[in-house]
Amino acid sequence: MAQTKEQKNKILENLKEKIGLQKVVLFVDLAGLKVKDLSILRKKLTQIESKLMVAKKTLAKIAFKDKGIEIDTKKLQGEIGFVFGFKDEILPAKTVYDFAKNSKNLTIVGGLFQNKLIGSEEMITLAQLPSKEELLGRMVRSIANPISGLLNVFQGNIKGLIYTLSAIKK
Repeated sequence: MAQTKEQKNKILENLKEKIGLQKVVLFVDLAGLKVKDLSILRKKLTQIESKLMVAKKTLAKIAFKDKGIEIDTKKLQGEIGFVFGFKDEILPAKTVYDFAKNSKNLTIVGGLFQNKLIGSEEMITLAQLPSKEELLGRMVRSIANPISGLLNVFQGNIKGLIYTLSAIKK
């Protein structure tokens, strides 16, 4: 069904708005993906403040160009969907990557990270990085380990003194 000029303008404005707010954009091939799986993916993305949008490649090219980003949408093969991450750069990629592992019909085609176009390999590498919370946890552990080691050394000296005093008392 052909879209009217008014519908296309509405989609174009919606795309421009999302491109302006995004921190990361993933290009995914949705060819063969069932509606049920697509709605599951949308729910997962909504939980992490991301959005999946399907639009014609020509409209997407115009929207990206208006925001100063040159993308050749003709090189993107298949039925392309755009996953916009608004809060986190890595979590949307991680969510789509995990979903794609279980669904053979969804593939990551590429993406836009820090307003630079990157290929599918780089986007998958980005998805495999640990999350922000995991990295912060690792940093806290690396800072806390020397302190807890020093505390154990001090406690060992005190325990030794207590054992010696209790032996003298007996």
